[in-house]
Amino acid sequence: MKLKTFLLGACSALVFAGMASAETLTIATVNNGDMVRMQKLTDDFKAKNPDIDLQWVTLEENVLRQKVTTDIATKGGQYDVLTIGTYEVPIWSKLGWLAPLDKLTADKNYDVDDLLPPIRSGLTVDGKLYAAPFYGESSMVMYRKDLFEKAGLKMPDAPTWDFIADAARKITDKDHEIYGICLRGKAGWGENMAFLTAMSNSFGARWFDEKWKPQFDQPEWKDTLDFYVKLMKDAGPPGASSNGFNENLSLFQTGKCGMWIDATVAASFVADPKQSKVADKVGFALAPDKGLGKRGNWLWAWSLAVPASSKKTEAAEKFIEWATSKDYTNLVAQKEGWLNAPPGTRASLYANADYQKAAPFAKMTLDSINAADPAHPTVKPVPYVGVQFVAIPEFQGIGTAVGQQFSAALAGQIPVDQALKAAQQLTSREMTKAGYPK
Repeated sequence: MKLKTFLLGACSALVFAGMASAETLTIATVNNGDMVRMQKLTDDFKAKNPDIDLQWVTLEENVLRQKVTTDIATKGGQYDVLTIGTYEVPIWSKLGWLAPLDKLTADKNYDVDDLLPPIRSGLTVDGKLYAAPFYGESSMVMYRKDLFEKAGLKMPDAPTWDFIADAARKITDKDHEIYGICLRGKAGWGENMAFLTAMSNSFGARWFDEKWKPQFDQPEWKDTLDFYVKLMKDAGPPGASSNGFNENLSLFQTGKCGMWIDATVAASFVADPKQSKVADKVGFALAPDKGLGKRGNWLWAWSLAVPASSKKTEAAEKFIEWATSKDYTNLVAQKEGWLNAPPGTRASLYANADYQKAAPFAKMTLDSINAADPAHPTVKPVPYVGVQFVAIPEFQGIGTAVGQQFSAALAGQIPVDQALKAAQQLTSREMTKAGYPK
């Protein structure tokens, strides 16, 4: 009896020791559909890594950026895996805030060379990968083919802004809550300013000239903002100044948008009959242009990274490898269908016949990603890199402040001219304070 009690006690102690040795990773991520799906599939990761527990912090896009930036800048250590974008990676890696993913890149099974070059290059600094892309994106037009047909319109593969504006007004039916176009209006450097900066590139505008002088007092920015505000007033939904990616996605899926120009990653959600009332009516086209040689599309990747201060680097890299691997893509395809495979990161996905068959937007997505040029984003020369952002540390604060002015103009709270004047003044002030030109 005593021996049996002793053995049971020993076994219990071993079990407790095993439980105590499990590492818990705290993962900060965004509340986008692909990330939510990842959380639902983590039983697969747990089965392969029983010694690693996962704790999730899922936040709205603007809130995620604020909290993650504050935590890593202050070495707060709240998170072991960060969901960050193409903007943060080169800046944070040069500041020594991110750990290079050396084991990942050395793993032949992971196949880092399969990552699409435009996406991989944005996450690589001095030859080292500092974040692994969970999904990559550009932006494009998603539109209702049935509404176009009813209006006697045909969407070109490569439309102009003038065509988009004309079509949006023609297919608008406000009495039946059908709005010709949905565009981001929610203030934020990664919300309305992601869209407006990319749009402004196609209008010939730029944030700064070659000497880092802000350019909001130039006619190209006035043309951009006038066009945007008038179009949204004529053909956009009410309350557009509060709408970001998720709000516009919901409007489109419920049949209230005739067109939506936004992230290519949204294509799988609007084309999925389980999620979208208009799934069988959706067409796709390249982002519009103004005939100046630049389209209004961006380049982005939501990626997973490890803070340099983390004491759980090995476990964190195991999770990142699982979440961004070919095996994970296959897992999503098995559970959710090829339509929902995380897009925009791997060449092998776009060579996959099953994916091509399931995803009518596959070629348009790949063409849009390959067309974006962060090194030469504008018609006129600029001193910065980045399509829908300016890759300098100050841009987060400046971009959001400018976004607040432009959101107010969209809401009709201030005139366009006043918003542009305020943008010029605040940007000039902050850039002078930061010591530009450097």
